[in-house]
Amino acid sequence: MLACGAGTAAQRFGAVVSGLSHLDDSGHARMVDVSDKPATTRTATARGTLTCKAETLDAVLSGRTPKGAVIATAELAGVMGAKRTAELIPLCHPLPLTKLEVRIEADAAVPGFQIHAEVRTKGPTGVEMEALTAVSVAALTLFDMLKAIDRTMVIGGIEVTSKTGGKSGDWP
Repeated sequence: MLACGAGTAAQRFGAVVSGLSHLDDSGHARMVDVSDKPATTRTATARGTLTCKAETLDAVLSGRTPKGAVIATAELAGVMGAKRTAELIPLCHPLPLTKLEVRIEADAAVPGFQIHAEVRTKGPTGVEMEALTAVSVAALTLFDMLKAIDRTMVIGGIEVTSKTGGKSGDWP
C-alpha cells in the first residue's frame, strides 16, 4: 500500500496507462496534442432539465420571482459558462467558439424547464464539453435564482444530443 502522494499517478490510482490519451507513459496527466489535427467545423448540442413545483414554474412565467428575469439570466450564464469550459474542466482545450446559443423553455409537462445548448467552432477538437457546460451552468443558475421559493428542484438528464465534425464523425 502506497502512502498518500507516494508513487506515480498510475500507481496511486491503479491506472492502466497504455492507450489512455490524457496520461503519459508514467501515468501523469497531460493535455492531448491536437496541433497536427486539421481545423474543421465542429458542432455539438446538449440538453438537460430542471424539474420544479408547478407553482414555481407559474411564478417564473408570471414574473413573480424574487430575483427577476430568471430565464434570461440563466441563458446568459450558460453562454458565459461555456466560454470558460477550459478553465473548469482539467485538460480541456481552450477553443474559439464561433456560435454559442442557450435556450430555456418552460415545460408544464415536466413541470420545469428544458435547457438546450448549441456550440460551434472551427478547430482541431470538438465542443461537446462546452455544450454540456452551457446546459449545466444554465441549470445551476435557474436553481440558484429559484431556491428561495422551491427547495425540491432537481437538475437532470444532462446529455450530448448530437455532434458533427472531426475524425469520429457525426452522431447520432
